[in-house]
Amino acid sequence: MKEKNEDFQPQFRGFFNTPHLFLNPVFDLQPFTKRPDKDFVFNGTMPENIRLGQRVERFVSSELLQLKNIEILSENYQVRNEKITIGELDCLCLEDGNPIHLEIQFKYYLYDESLGETEIDHCIGPMRRDTLNEKLDKLKNKQLPLLYAKETKPLLEQLKLKAADLTQYIYFKAQLFIPFGKQITLKTLNNDCIYGFYFNYTDLNQFEDCKFYKPKKTDWLLDLDTNVNWLTYEQITQQLDTYKAENYAPMLWLKYPKGEMNKCFVVPW
Repeated sequence: MKEKNEDFQPQFRGFFNTPHLFLNPVFDLQPFTKRPDKDFVFNGTMPENIRLGQRVERFVSSELLQLKNIEILSENYQVRNEKITIGELDCLCLEDGNPIHLEIQFKYYLYDESLGETEIDHCIGPMRRDTLNEKLDKLKNKQLPLLYAKETKPLLEQLKLKAADLTQYIYFKAQLFIPFGKQITLKTLNNDCIYGFYFNYTDLNQFEDCKFYKPKKTDWLLDLDTNVNWLTYEQITQQLDTYKAENYAPMLWLKYPKGEMNKCFVVPW
């Protein structure tokens, strides 16, 4: 069963508008930041209940196909050792006839200056289960080297490619959230990726004059929009009590009395 294509356009627009986290090489990883000059209509199809990461991969494919010099050769290739999947190659394509291997990431990070010493050290997932450092290490030492694994040779032979001839890139978009009330200027990471702020559950009462909206996780991609079902402080507090008890960190939209809106996370830590 397929969902209606038009249902995905607002998510696609939010994805498309999200900037790339790296504009320069990092950890010897080369960023791929080429994109179409303007927004366009997403006309792909998706299975029902497809998770956020898989949606992003399809959005990236649609974006790449808008670039006239790109030809996609393979997507989401499962690399297997007999019956065991050892990894996945996100995308192999040709750019002006030159083969490239692209690994795709779309992340939400909270900026915590108590962690480490660098901007990369400071980036952690809302649930503190994953870090930007860990992701870059995995890309460099596991995901990109998979191209050279013996289990990948059948695919490369089918495409008439040699691993040594491919240039490898990371496609890495992200939305960053800084501590409430702080002003931060980034030097390594892209400042345009700062999308909002985060605060602890104990600070929720600072926003009691606001209206609230809690998007489902697949709608975290959405750009802010006034046309949603806003909740009062009392209504959102009832919902958040459950998440607080579960130590969960949801995304919220805030709308201030004068109409200004912000994306944010409320965290239990």
